[in-house]
Amino acid sequence: MVSTKEIRSEKLTGSPKMRLPAIAPWVVLSIAFAATAQATQYPLSSPDALMFGENETITAFGEDTLPDLARRYSLGYEEIQRANPGVDLWLPGEGSTILLPGQRLLPQGAHEGIVVNLPEHRLYYYPKVKKGETPYVITYPVSIGKMDWNTPLGKTRISDKRKNPTWTPPESVRKEHAERGDPLPPVVKAGPDNPLGAYAMRLALPGAYLIHGTNNPIAVGMAITHGCIRMYPEDIEALFPEVPVNTPVWLINEPVKVARVNGQVWLEVHPPVDAEGQRAEVDLEGFYALANAALGETPAAIHWDFVLAALQEASGLPQMVGLEVDPDAVPPPPPPPLPAQPEVPALPAAPSATNQGG
Repeated sequence: MVSTKEIRSEKLTGSPKMRLPAIAPWVVLSIAFAATAQATQYPLSSPDALMFGENETITAFGEDTLPDLARRYSLGYEEIQRANPGVDLWLPGEGSTILLPGQRLLPQGAHEGIVVNLPEHRLYYYPKVKKGETPYVITYPVSIGKMDWNTPLGKTRISDKRKNPTWTPPESVRKEHAERGDPLPPVVKAGPDNPLGAYAMRLALPGAYLIHGTNNPIAVGMAITHGCIRMYPEDIEALFPEVPVNTPVWLINEPVKVARVNGQVWLEVHPPVDAEGQRAEVDLEGFYALANAALGETPAAIHWDFVLAALQEASGLPQMVGLEVDPDAVPPPPPPPLPAQPEVPALPAAPSATNQGG
């Protein structure tokens, strides 16, 4: 059901779609960094392009960990873990086959500016393109707010951008750290100990909500922040110069995505989060509403066993769960049965000839 492509794990922080020959180390390094900026950029061939990317498999080296591979291939901590159930997080093992979940359905709604889908732990950026150019999307894994520090929902915008930002932790955060025996100063200077990393973009929301880097990259892709949106250092470094102030930002909660692609019905399910950032149960009725919206007036044959399995697994991997049906090929309903006819009384038997008079 899920198409994959097999590649070998490269010990580089480059694009998973590149396999580099054995060349001089400094050349490999320059190519790897050049590839990083392109690793998560995908063209959208038409306004109706709703699915992009592909799933790939790699063969792990002995020293690989899933968090290492997640960062190398622009995936999040929980994202790669859900795609590889049963694989040891820290010791996958030499020769282990690892699935890299790179195929995605676009979130519904606006396809402009920045869209952050909280259950997916993923950011989508739709740059403006000139007339006649092919639009494209850039996507990155992110961390979101944990319980009691949930990331807000709704539309906002980038109100400010800072390189090498300082951090003024709120009193509540300082109290939390003090209780853990890890006190914070009133102001954390820029540098390797600053949890905002080297770049920060402020959201026009009440409170101090930011899209920023991190000094703890292993946690990217988890619900672990104080409400901010946290990115890998190399990802925020690539995104920061591309996003102007006043860029619109949508923060959405879309755990179930449905789309029609080339006559097929696709479903992508992520563990939903509630208002407190906690994992919640999948809403089956909500899925039916999404399916109806995606299908419109087009009839479809849905394999409901596949649907229920995808909802229960919530692996984040797009699954093909049905096929559109040509309305002209759908047989007409059978005609209604004819109304019951009243019973006709039987005619009396004809008299026998022997009984007739002469």
